[in-house]
Parts: sequence; C-alpha cells; structure tokens
Amino acid sequence: MAFPAASAAPPAPVPVVGHQFCAPYVVPLTVTKKALSLSDGDFAITDANGAVVLKVKGTIFSMRHRRVLLDAAGQPLLSMQEKVFSMHHRWEVFRGDSSNASNLLFSVKKSSMIQLKTEMDVFLAGNTAHQVCDFKINGNYFDRSCAFYLGDSTTMVAQVSTTRTGSNFLPRDTFMVTVFPHVDYVFIAALVVILDEVHREKFDE
Repeated sequence: MAFPAASAAPPAPVPVVGHQFCAPYVVPLTVTKKALSLSDGDFAITDANGAVVLKVKGTIFSMRHRRVLLDAAGQPLLSMQEKVFSMHHRWEVFRGDSSNASNLLFSVKKSSMIQLKTEMDVFLAGNTAHQVCDFKINGNYFDRSCAFYLGDSTTMVAQVSTTRTGSNFLPRDTFMVTVFPHVDYVFIAALVVILDEVHREKFDE
C-alpha cells in the first residue's frame, strides 16, 4: 500500500511513555503474538538481534479486554484496556499497572465506525477536547501495512510492514515495526498491540 509522501522524522524527541525510550536512531522491532496462550493475549516484542525487549500479558478472566506491557525484566510499563460500551473501539492506556484516571497517558479509537481501511486516532491525556488527534494511524491492518503520523500531518513516526531482510513472508501474527529516530518505541509497541486487538476482534466476530 502506498502512503502519502511523508516528511522527515521529528528532530526533537517525542516521548509519551518516557524520554529513555526515545533513541536517536531507527529502532526495528518485531511484534509477535504467541499462538498458544492461556491468556489469549500474549505478545513478545524483540529487537533486531532477536532479544525480547518488551512483553504483553493479557487477563484470563475479565469483563473487558485488558493488557499489561512489561519491560524485559517483567516490570509493568503500561496497562491497556478497552473502554466499555465504546462504539469506536476506544482503548485507554495508563502508566504502570494502573487504571486510575490520574495515570492516563493516551487513548486510541477508530476514526469512524465503518472503515474500508485502517484509520485510528490517538489522543494524549492532556488533549481532553479530542478535536484534533495527537497521532494517527493509516493503512491496511490485514495487509500488515500501516503508517503512524504525528498529529494530522505527514510527519511519519513509525511504520508497520510485511517484509524484513531475507524474508518475503511473515506469519499472520507477526508485525515488522520500524520506529523512527527520537520516537518513543514503547508507545509505538503499545499502539501496534491495540491495532491488532481492535481489528482481530472485528475479524473474529
């Protein structure tokens, strides 16, 4: 899928979870959903060397979908949960293993209820009006081809693709993610997980 001509990556860090997750270089990540998982929601996020840098654990029994993103040592960085009775599949993301409104970092929702392609809006916690998104995701989830943009602009901050060096085919549960320099890779990893949850839920209906 062809994306609109993108402008250069942001020159200044774009921290959402933390400055320590904003590298001055491109960060390639592989996000893999485990085929066999008791919690039906485990992901492993690995770096270019195949080392696990992040993990996502799901709740086994819950009234709502909830995921916790952990660092390699198992410490919770973010908790993600679907908002109950949300018509736009809104997810809210909190700092640590929390669901307290004071720890809200950002929310994600489908741009419209009916979509022919993937369009999602991301709003930071301070953006309570939700008139203009802080980040957006455009593309085609089922083709594993999506771009992440800064606000309503052409500044691309990350991209999901279907290929990697030496491989033309990837399993259905694998995402190749390129996080651009100065962009929070934990934030992008969380968006990829939510992207999968929203569209997988539709696929499974």
